[in-house]
Amino acid sequence: MYTPPIKVLLIDDEPAQAWLVQEHLRTVSEKSGKAIDLAHTESLNDGFALLTEDGDVDVLLLDLSLPDSLGLETLTKAHSEFPSLPIVVLTSLEDEELGIQLIQGGAQDYLVKGQADGLTLFRTIRYAIERKQEETERERLIKELQKALAEVKTLSGLLPICSGCKKIRDDHGYWNRIETFISEHSDAEFSHGICPECAQKYFPGYKDKDPMDAADC
Repeated sequence: MYTPPIKVLLIDDEPAQAWLVQEHLRTVSEKSGKAIDLAHTESLNDGFALLTEDGDVDVLLLDLSLPDSLGLETLTKAHSEFPSLPIVVLTSLEDEELGIQLIQGGAQDYLVKGQADGLTLFRTIRYAIERKQEETERERLIKELQKALAEVKTLSGLLPICSGCKKIRDDHGYWNRIETFISEHSDAEFSHGICPECAQKYFPGYKDKDPMDAADC
């Protein structure tokens, strides 16, 4: 079964660091059999141009100190421009407080340069992609829930309903069966049966049957 390669973009202006990342990923790829495509730019603007051109990049490895951007602002720009892209920050500082700020700023993870071997780098990339996918799915479900709740709230407002036939008047002034109206305004589906009281009222011959049998008619 064909598995597409992991597409990684590295934005780092240090040639030695770029070479090291490339070697790490090449070694891991050869050992694991997992294809990894690495692209590299030395500036944030060039990286943005590549990301805009190629929307299939799976993860961004981002150095914070670049010719056209410095510090946390680099992460802020990248996350703001490409919010759905998982970002792993490469930093020269081993600072727990900085790490917290990076995660709060939108990074999925961070690595200290020179301290991560190929396997650690590969696992960090893979986990960053998985966490971002889970985060995106969670946000999608929350939005769907909020939409559903908003629709329920709308339905629970003023509903003109006939006291006789129980039809509901829609926004255009037409009277619809209640199940038709609810089906059009929600994902609810209906199945029809008959309750014991109605069975006895409309079908007297069933009055001696078990109520559960009547309900299934």
